[in-house]
Amino acid sequence: MYQYFNGLVIREGTEGVPADAVEALFKDAGWSRTTPNWQKEKFTLIFQNATWAFTVWDDEQMIAMVRVISDQVMAANIMDLVVRSDYRGRGIGQKLVALCVQKLPHGDWFAHTSSNNFPFYEKCGFEVKDISQNGTCAYYGYIQARKEGHRKP
Repeated sequence: MYQYFNGLVIREGTEGVPADAVEALFKDAGWSRTTPNWQKEKFTLIFQNATWAFTVWDDEQMIAMVRVISDQVMAANIMDLVVRSDYRGRGIGQKLVALCVQKLPHGDWFAHTSSNNFPFYEKCGFEVKDISQNGTCAYYGYIQARKEGHRKP
């Protein structure tokens, strides 16, 4: 599936994500430095073993990505969400989180991240239980469903 967002293309899928583009995003985010050649396959395998993934493209350049691990029934975890530094602040990350939550709208969503990212996830509707701790942000779909009148209290 493809869709457009502010002149960019968002692709859904876990197949065919180029390892070198993932590695470049990880380096830009400071998550990776030098990866030995024998380990580079991990950048492909993380997508092949993910439940859902979205990548964002500006022409031939992958400029953002998110990958999710889920049981596809009750819970999902955002494993990696990264937007290239020169594209941040354009709503791309929020769009990716929204696309993820649409996959399991009444499920429980978690994002294990550092506390400096908590405000971003709060903007996306996630709750932060203890801001003093690095840990998990949560989006409880069943609570949101109750608020929207889809489930009884």
